[in-house]
Amino acid sequence: MAVSAGCARVLPVFECRSDPDFSTNQNQQKSSSRRFISGSFNGGGGLYSSLILRFPPNFVRQLSIKARRNCSNIGVAQVVAASWSNNNNTNKVPNVSTFDSASAASEIEIPSIDDEVVAAAGIDGGICNNGVQLSGLAALKASFLRSDGSITVHAGERLGRGIATDGITTPVVNTSAYWFKNSNELIDFKEGRHKSFEYGRYGNPTTVVAENKISALEGAESTILMSSGMCASTVMMFALVKKGGHIITTTDCYRKTRIFIDDFLVPNMNITVHVIDPADMDGLKSALEKNNVTLFFTESPTNPYLRCVDIDLVSKLCHSKGTLVCVDGTFATPLNQKALALGADLVLHSATKFIGGHNDVLAGCISGSEEVIAKIRKLHHVLGGTLNPNAAYLIIRGMKTLHLRIQQQNTTGLRIAEVLEAHLKVKRVHYPGLPSHPEHKIAMKQMTGFGGVVSFEIDGDLETTKTFIDALKIPYIAPSFGGCESIVDQPAIMSYWDLSQSGREMFGIKDNLVRFSFGVEDFEDLKDDILQALEVI
Repeated sequence: MAVSAGCARVLPVFECRSDPDFSTNQNQQKSSSRRFISGSFNGGGGLYSSLILRFPPNFVRQLSIKARRNCSNIGVAQVVAASWSNNNNTNKVPNVSTFDSASAASEIEIPSIDDEVVAAAGIDGGICNNGVQLSGLAALKASFLRSDGSITVHAGERLGRGIATDGITTPVVNTSAYWFKNSNELIDFKEGRHKSFEYGRYGNPTTVVAENKISALEGAESTILMSSGMCASTVMMFALVKKGGHIITTTDCYRKTRIFIDDFLVPNMNITVHVIDPADMDGLKSALEKNNVTLFFTESPTNPYLRCVDIDLVSKLCHSKGTLVCVDGTFATPLNQKALALGADLVLHSATKFIGGHNDVLAGCISGSEEVIAKIRKLHHVLGGTLNPNAAYLIIRGMKTLHLRIQQQNTTGLRIAEVLEAHLKVKRVHYPGLPSHPEHKIAMKQMTGFGGVVSFEIDGDLETTKTFIDALKIPYIAPSFGGCESIVDQPAIMSYWDLSQSGREMFGIKDNLVRFSFGVEDFEDLKDDILQALEVI
């Protein structure tokens, strides 16, 4: 591997760290300062970030043995780095991007780790007070992770995680229970002075990393991951809507959600339901006036017609009557739409879809305030539905490419929607990015991208539509959406085949409807495949 001349001045100083040697007198280490050489590579902004250069490569040796054993190295590193970067004295380290090759050998004074810095890292007497989770991670996020793309890669990990590792990737903690050193530590845990999970159903360090990453994206105080999107939906409604309560939802939605409400909540909990069109704000106002509504639950965009709800307006109307608002943002993703910032109390995702992004994991998540999430978490710990830590690892892995995938899928979705709308064999296209969409103006106001799913109606009947789908060569005929591989389905067959044609029409499902989820394949390949399939019919 070739390196520039400027690089040669830096590499000898930044040696790979071996296991810490604690044989040296720690008091002597603590009293001394560290010096190191800073520099940057020529061009491209440099490989080392300014944050990395703000602490010595062997800073962990300055921590006590117990701190090293009990705290996440990476988490402590970030707290220490934040302390140094916030220091306004003359020892402040300049940004590495301002350096050139001529300044590569300049020396920068780094303060030693004193008691105040150690205390800031959550260490008291060599023991990490925060246990498995470092507190205050949200406060550290904004200083150098300013975009969603960076957050998807680093949030929950670079900023500190409750797993002692020097690995870049978060390890999978496969355990069903957690042990305590003695009975007093157990009592401390029970009384809130010691952080742990106690039992696998109550949490897992790997899962917490994924939850923190999603919270950072959504701007939420707390996130809870469950074993599927439907698990998240049902537990949320069970936890928040009491017997005899009232729910408002929308006409266009995932069928299994409607089945749960109609067949389980209504008869078993005496819950009443008011269903409105996504754009019917007068209907919403009337329902709120006439009923003591506990929860307004909607998708935005909806499934499968991609209708959009004005989240800001809905939230204001609902909050004026004390009603909670939960938005299923699965189609939008946290990158294209920030439901909490728009006023919603909760945002729910089937993480199986875009968040996981690789068609290889089932998961669901809910984000919101700690107060509301705590109510859901309490019931979740009773019911189960726990996410396997291996699945949490796949969610973390998938999210690192979320912003790249969404960029590609947004672009492909919009361009294909425009191609389909201009085609003579397509009757109608349902995509919020098109001016013809009934809520296009709402989508433009509250979304930064319109997603990778396009629904459209073939100019023909059920058999004609089957012929079109069977002629496609790239997408898989399958349920679900949001993965790297394109997926296509005909809802009349895939999700509603148990109903008669008239029964499907009651739900607004037409025989000629196609739902196409675009993956990350090349746009031209997908376009050519669709056009050749349209020529077959």
